[in-house]
Amino acid sequence: MLSRMYNEAMDRAHIRNFSIIAHIDHGKSTLADRMLELTNTVERRKMKAQVLDSMELERERGITIKMQPVRMDYVSRGKNYVLNLIDTPGHIDFSYEVSRALKAVEGAILLVDATQGVQAQTLTTLAMAKEIGLVIVPAVSKVDAPLARVAEVTAELAALLAVEEKEVLLTSGKTGDGVLALLDAVVDRIPAPKIDEDDTSLRALIFDFEYSNHQGIIVFVRFFGGMVHKTDRLRFCAANASFVAHEIGVFRPESVEAPLLVGGEIGYIVTGIKEPGIASVGDTITTEAHPAKALEGYQSPKPVVWASVYPESQDDFPLLRQALDRLRLSDSSLSFEEEQSGVLGRGFRCGFLGMLHLEIITERLRREFSLVLLVTTPSITYEIQYFGGKREIVYSPLKFPDYGVAEKIFEPWVSIQIIIPPQYIGAILSLLYDHEANIGASETFSDTRMMVKAHMPLRELMRNFFDDIKSVTSGFASLSYEIMDMKEADVVRLDVLVGGENILAFSRVVSRKRVQEEAEHVVEKLQGILPRQQFVMKIQGQALGRILSSRTVAAFRKDVTAKLYGGDITRKMKLLEKQKKGKKKMKSRGQVNIPHDVFLKMMRP
Repeated sequence: MLSRMYNEAMDRAHIRNFSIIAHIDHGKSTLADRMLELTNTVERRKMKAQVLDSMELERERGITIKMQPVRMDYVSRGKNYVLNLIDTPGHIDFSYEVSRALKAVEGAILLVDATQGVQAQTLTTLAMAKEIGLVIVPAVSKVDAPLARVAEVTAELAALLAVEEKEVLLTSGKTGDGVLALLDAVVDRIPAPKIDEDDTSLRALIFDFEYSNHQGIIVFVRFFGGMVHKTDRLRFCAANASFVAHEIGVFRPESVEAPLLVGGEIGYIVTGIKEPGIASVGDTITTEAHPAKALEGYQSPKPVVWASVYPESQDDFPLLRQALDRLRLSDSSLSFEEEQSGVLGRGFRCGFLGMLHLEIITERLRREFSLVLLVTTPSITYEIQYFGGKREIVYSPLKFPDYGVAEKIFEPWVSIQIIIPPQYIGAILSLLYDHEANIGASETFSDTRMMVKAHMPLRELMRNFFDDIKSVTSGFASLSYEIMDMKEADVVRLDVLVGGENILAFSRVVSRKRVQEEAEHVVEKLQGILPRQQFVMKIQGQALGRILSSRTVAAFRKDVTAKLYGGDITRKMKLLEKQKKGKKKMKSRGQVNIPHDVFLKMMRP
């Protein structure tokens, strides 16, 4: 009876599942705020900026880090509709989040800032949505801004999608202008979910999940068939594990319990499971009594940046492990494994999807778990081919082979797209050459926008390329990239010796043509921050089987002649000679003490 009543109220033809895709800072979160307000999903008195960005870090930085679903009730032309929106991040490092969200919807609003026009990340995300087969609703945001180029950007967006300009909607998340028309376009253009009415088996795709101390793992799912009630016995297809649905519901945007969920909807299921490793993104949930065939899930994300994370105090190592386990429950793209360093102790080698992803995770570890961390210099994965044909994957400078041991070394390359005003083309080409890029084709969008394509080593992309490109273009450039295949690399390991001892935590892999410059830079930097000892210390940069750079840190020297007065000069000479012998003896037996804050300062740019 309950199911029949619910199905009568929930006509699948009146469900619309969609997402908003946009470049970072194009007004996506502000537009979502107006949608929630105009549909009365969130009361006006409870409205605040970035309602769907629940993390403190998201609000501080003004960016979306974590996808967030929300259900809105909307009346269009006298008919009731259920609009399920999944708000997604805009930064390229979180494209895996975007890809998961797009597989749970039938359409997407492509939002472009009227003051900035089409950006590089816009093209990347659009290609992803088209590949899945989503219906695209084009819209221009910030049309009320003083610097808005509405006509130009509208024409640019229409040409990109090969549609007429009248199909591009004009909106302002700040004032709310055009938002209702955009919601009507969602209803009219995005299709309702397609459900096989003859197939009543439950099939729900997990596109995200979170962890609650009281409720265990809560999975976010898109239902592609069947229905589920509270207390139903369910099963994870991939994990082959059973559980009871302790609670089911939808997002408004807070969790609201529902009597049941049916095919076509987006909602959550409280599993009660508190063990890690059972629930996973891309798995299918079905009933235990009548299991269905698993849906096509997601490809596992591949980390492109690696860094080691150590607690400042080894007493915090168990807490760090627990914190990483907890973060992985809310961020399936995070990977880590335990490792040991003779200098820094026990820690974890972590894999990230980019530099911003690394920064966000380490900041969350510090804020949410009150951890004081040491984070090593980020590196990438290399494939080593030894003489004799043996191959090995290394993702840490510590495991990189000594000079002359490897026959060939391979590194990942990236395909990049840069959109800039034409007047900066000379500066961009010079910068690309400096970062070892192979420059490809260019394309002109308009008199004020052009795109440059290139291929370059991922290693060079990490070498401050983002900051450099913003600097040479006065902040007007936008960049997107995709990981390509491995190519042969001309790189070597640069070691740092202090007092003749190789300090592995300072080792790094650098381009052979820049190794001299890097050796001088790292040695000079360490000389400036390393505390003086009781004996003279040498700091050396070593690569290619030889010392490339060297600096000396003077020893503390006590004035042993201070208490002398009068007498023969030989008395002073004897004391000074005795001190000299003592320093020499200490240098041969002494061990350099490197404080933790030195490692921290060396790891910072």
